[in-house]
Amino acid sequence: MMKRFLLAFLLLAAPAHADLAQLRPHAVIEDAVIRLSDLFDNAGQNAGRAIGPAPAPGRRVVVEPAQLLAIARAHGLAWRPLTAADTVVIERPGRSLSRDEVLDLLRGELARLGLDPEAELELPGFQPPMVPFAAFTQLALEQPAFEPATNRFSAMLLVVAEGMPSLRLRLAGRAVATAPVVIATRRLALGEIVGPGDLRLARHRAERLRPGLASDPGQVVGKALRRPIAINLPFVLNDLALPSVIEKNATVTMLMEGPGISMTAQGRALGSAARGEVVSVMNLASRSVVEGQAIGPGRVRVAFGSVPVSR
Repeated sequence: MMKRFLLAFLLLAAPAHADLAQLRPHAVIEDAVIRLSDLFDNAGQNAGRAIGPAPAPGRRVVVEPAQLLAIARAHGLAWRPLTAADTVVIERPGRSLSRDEVLDLLRGELARLGLDPEAELELPGFQPPMVPFAAFTQLALEQPAFEPATNRFSAMLLVVAEGMPSLRLRLAGRAVATAPVVIATRRLALGEIVGPGDLRLARHRAERLRPGLASDPGQVVGKALRRPIAINLPFVLNDLALPSVIEKNATVTMLMEGPGISMTAQGRALGSAARGEVVSVMNLASRSVVEGQAIGPGRVRVAFGSVPVSR
């Protein structure tokens, strides 16, 4: 008899229990409001009802047991907390606006007020705001101002995005002048000839650059290094030289030209020289030493009638 009673009780109770609201411990929402179904499963005909604003993009809120009980009662849900751990964590995905996007907008607006387009902009304390993850977002600047004498600027940033109230953020900072500098893209050894792929042009703060740095790739390409250079370091003009076309102790052809006459002789270079530089050469036949101009690999032009430096 008792077994039949228990079985009948369970059969009657099962449908009612199936209709009980079930707490959702964690919810991720993209809407601008929190709905009843974000907190409870089996929320009935009021499941889609908005019960409050959603957290800001990228933030979360915790709904405590007492608040959940009040919401359940207000909407006729059969639910009550069993422990203090019966909470719901609601998260709203968000993405941070690109800092570069804000800086580009500022640079474009302030350029019309006299800002150098290549200047670096300082925005102390600025934290890019969060917007809904997939929302269409528009940025605008209001009241831009720039003072060339102090390089100070200010503006109001307006952020309009779907699913959140419009934001207005005060921007203020300083413009810093920059200058071009040629940077090594790999480690280069002593004596290496710099090629186009060994460098890149960058802009650095002018106030932090020391004098004598290469500012144009044309100053570097084809030059030989007088000392090694590490990757991402700037090229120093004094560390660059024309590559040698004459090597010390190498056998060279001496070209002697004059009115109506041209002669060649074999010599030995007594030093290294780049194209156009003067180098001392010993004539292998006469053993006399003369000075000539390096005109190409292994070739030295000696003026006709040159007086030997020594014998």
